[in-house]
Amino acid sequence: MKESPHAYVCIMAGGSGERFWPMSRQRTPKHLLKLFSERTLVEETVRRLDGVVPREHVFVLTNAAQLENTRTALAGLLSPAQIIAEPAKRDTAAAAALATGLVRVRDPQAVMALLPADSFIKDTAAFAQQLGAGLARASQTTALLTFAVKPTHAATGFGYLEIGDLVTGGDGFRRVVRFVEKPDAAAAARYLAAGNFAWNAGMFVWNVAAFLAEADRQTPALARFIREFPAGDPAAYLAATFSTLEPKVSVDYAIMEKAGAVETMLAEFDWDDVGLWTALPAHLATDAAGNAVRGSVISVAGAANNIALSNGRVIALVGVKDLVVVETADAILVCHRDAVGDIKQLMPHLPKDLL
Repeated sequence: MKESPHAYVCIMAGGSGERFWPMSRQRTPKHLLKLFSERTLVEETVRRLDGVVPREHVFVLTNAAQLENTRTALAGLLSPAQIIAEPAKRDTAAAAALATGLVRVRDPQAVMALLPADSFIKDTAAFAQQLGAGLARASQTTALLTFAVKPTHAATGFGYLEIGDLVTGGDGFRRVVRFVEKPDAAAAARYLAAGNFAWNAGMFVWNVAAFLAEADRQTPALARFIREFPAGDPAAYLAATFSTLEPKVSVDYAIMEKAGAVETMLAEFDWDDVGLWTALPAHLATDAAGNAVRGSVISVAGAANNIALSNGRVIALVGVKDLVVVETADAILVCHRDAVGDIKQLMPHLPKDLL
């Protein structure tokens, strides 16, 4: 695969650090954790792009609280100038505008991908091939592009795409009929049975001129922000403008759902957004009793179906079932597997030094 001189990738890396507490914190959210290897998820994301775009065409968008730790995690891979802090939380529409402005001022002919920092993908070769195809397609069309994941179950935690016919000359891309918000269980079951719905993976590709045209049509404030984006260090420009950007919504809602044309390609690579602790058993060693563990963990007396991660001290599981137990130097989480989505309710009750 040949790298395109007009291709760029921006990685969104600014999570809140709540869902994977106590390992994740505001300054070290999920993408800065080493959950599956000796590399953080954001480092794995950057390395996954090798051979698709030049390393100097990769940028990471984080926030001020995480800037130092993100630069440390990516030292030797990206220069500090390639890791940019958003001065306020404005959701992914503003992040998409920042990314597009950042790339456009460098190359008005550019095509770019906007990717999350914390997806877990093992088949890097298939990912690279399809991302390259997406960037090539973006250079030929004004449609905005996405990647869709074939659903394996009736998930209610993802948005869905209703997928239409193949696009003529589109190299495997299909028309997106509509975006669907996260459904209830009954709707998710219908989508799974229908066969023409897929999970929205939150991975986007577009020509910067095409995105700007859609922003002009739908969200003039974002278009103006893109058009006025400065060359060189954008820190002062961001400080003056970013926190006022409207609307404060996702890029799906602000741009993608109402775009003139959206195309998608079904991912041929594995994909997991690793959204909750209960996603880990698919990627960790599991014993005969269904305990998924990492680090110093002992299980006896029928302990079963637990998730346990030790970061130093021994975790001993005796006769317990369906728990999540996570040990760190300063905190221990004990949670029922069915309640992992409620971990964020802890945040108002924790001392500041544990956030």
